[in-house]
Amino acid sequence: MRVAGCDPGTSSLDVLVLDRGTVADQVRFTPDDLRTDPAAPVKWLESRGPLDLVAAPSGYGLPLVRAADATDAQLALMSLCRPDDRGGGVAAFSAVVRAFHDSRLPAVFLPGVVHLPTVPAHRKVNRIDLGTPDKLAVAALALHHLAGTWPGDGPVCVIELGTAFSAALVVNERGEVVDGVGGTGGPLGWQSAGAWDGEAAYLLGPLTKADLFAGGADGLADLEVRRAAYLESLVRTVGGLCGLYDPHDRFAKVVLSGRLFAAEPVFVESLHLTEALAPFARFSTAVEPLAALPGVWVKEAAQGAALLADGLAGGAHQPLVGRLRLRDASGTVLDGLTHPRAAAVRARFM
Repeated sequence: MRVAGCDPGTSSLDVLVLDRGTVADQVRFTPDDLRTDPAAPVKWLESRGPLDLVAAPSGYGLPLVRAADATDAQLALMSLCRPDDRGGGVAAFSAVVRAFHDSRLPAVFLPGVVHLPTVPAHRKVNRIDLGTPDKLAVAALALHHLAGTWPGDGPVCVIELGTAFSAALVVNERGEVVDGVGGTGGPLGWQSAGAWDGEAAYLLGPLTKADLFAGGADGLADLEVRRAAYLESLVRTVGGLCGLYDPHDRFAKVVLSGRLFAAEPVFVESLHLTEALAPFARFSTAVEPLAALPGVWVKEAAQGAALLADGLAGGAHQPLVGRLRLRDASGTVLDGLTHPRAAAVRARFM
């Protein structure tokens, strides 16, 4: 089984190829690389074929759709740009996605957390981003490392600190993702403001897609305010999730991952995350970094995506795909909107 997984992060697009579970190749494309040639990842993968399956860059996600079969409306749902907005860096992502759609690669677009049947409907109300497919892939990598412990002895919180956004997903004792917060609905990010104050959005509007990648911790000149704001936002998020899922106990594990650990090591070290998050884990040793696959240096999301591709193609990681219920994913990221103008928004993507 020869498969590949992609992570379309803000700072880079990483790709990992696995051959029968072993690392065959890996690569990183910078934003400049993708602006110069959006088809560069496709060309790189085609030169390393044949491949049984590729987990392609999926943006906000689709309910497990073959890239070649995706409609224009579905491609638009993965970037969610208004017609009047060029989308900033998202435009480059859209071009990359189109290249996968137009290629002959056996590629699929993965679901986000909001598409999963394991997330109750009430948690999807007025939510688009409960965790994008790359965050779901990080959870898949965490589950892979926890293999053999399911049914587990309690929920696990998987935290991903990206170079733009922060996210936290909850995995229950059966290995199912049941909730998540992320993107512009999550804690303060390094580049992103995290959860928006509606009044601020109103005063700053009309917002563009580029605005969603601004207002984060890196823009705070006072270093102590930066550290305190970032840490407190993350602790509040994890604490809220912990109280919701196990008010009389704590998470069995809190798993830490994300590009920010490598991109801003001094800042991350100053947060003392193990100590800060220890109150939400049963033991201080239960707050731990997410380990990489042997011989892999690309981002965790690319690793998890490759594992999911292997499982979807019928490889050794089929049980992982089964726990996450990827084949039962459904709906769109817009289904939970209840605002009176939601119908008009949905009509743009029909």
